[in-house]
Amino acid sequence: MKIDLSVTLTEDILQSFFQLDAAGQIPPVGKFGHIGTHFDAMDKTFSLDNTEREGILFDVSHIRDREIEVTDIASATIQENDFILFHTGWLQENSYGSPGYFKNHPELSQALITYLVNKKVSLIGVDMAGIRQAAGHAQADQYCADHHIFVIENLANLDMVLQKAQGRRFLVHTYPVNYAGLSGLPCRVVAEI
Repeated sequence: MKIDLSVTLTEDILQSFFQLDAAGQIPPVGKFGHIGTHFDAMDKTFSLDNTEREGILFDVSHIRDREIEVTDIASATIQENDFILFHTGWLQENSYGSPGYFKNHPELSQALITYLVNKKVSLIGVDMAGIRQAAGHAQADQYCADHHIFVIENLANLDMVLQKAQGRRFLVHTYPVNYAGLSGLPCRVVAEI
């Protein structure tokens, strides 16, 4: 079974996104490469080896009043080159492109990010606007990219993956658009269970 994890972009979403951009509520670089499901390239090249990785999905949707920590996941199951996905439920609670979607979303702790870097995972995926909120977003993405890890933001349908995978590993296909010179690259992400 294949499940598309990419946000569906509609004309309404695109118009809303550009209106937020014009109002200064999102960074101006978001005009193209940062719309929908994408990763922040952070001056790094996405290896084609990353197009197929084993995935593990962690359900952290119950965490809202604090950062997501290493102790909140089954960290011992993580292996080198894994694609680690976090289901926070944020995209289900706040429609993509709405002003609320980009504000006050859950975030991974720096300790958890460092743990994933030390485990040498290949990809980190979230169903929200970033692994850290606005103030620490770029720094966290750069830290991961400097260690050859890409953060994929705005993943959809993680609830379906949670239901179908039932804690098992699955294959994740990730194909970024082949654009040069953009700080973010839109991508299609599909889970195969």
